[in-house]
Amino acid sequence: MKKFGALVMVLFCMTVCGQEKQLWAKSFLNKKAPTFSVEKWLSEKPDLKGKFVLVDFWATWCGPCIKAIPELNRYHYEFKDDLIVIGISDESKTKVNKMKSPVMEYYSAIDTKERLKSSYEVKGIPHCVLIDPNGIVRWEGYPGLQGFELDSFVIGDIIEKYK
Repeated sequence: MKKFGALVMVLFCMTVCGQEKQLWAKSFLNKKAPTFSVEKWLSEKPDLKGKFVLVDFWATWCGPCIKAIPELNRYHYEFKDDLIVIGISDESKTKVNKMKSPVMEYYSAIDTKERLKSSYEVKGIPHCVLIDPNGIVRWEGYPGLQGFELDSFVIGDIIEKYK
């Protein structure tokens, strides 16, 4: 029985402790972010100078993307002095504007030609990148990935470390 318990513990540690973060895009972690560009702003254009920028690639048909909007709204207000949150969809302006709930309270843009999405080689959404004021990617990935979530603590730590 003791051997069985030890085996279960080893398998658990191999599964949990040895997990690698899955990424559905090219990694730019601790590297210069691709040049930021969008096709059209649906909100006012933010001033990015000296700010951390959280870019969220999303779509109206994506359930996890929609589920993340209230959290992104919270980050927009919680870190308003240091962080700009931007949602970018590759859908049309009409399609994005038809979505009435939840309301996106942060900056929003479209890029129907997928230029920025292609630069990051995004293959799955939602995909977020957190870029420091020097243009270096400090966090990337699926914001709700268990064990690798993007949350207020992670954002706060990154802002504190790279401000």
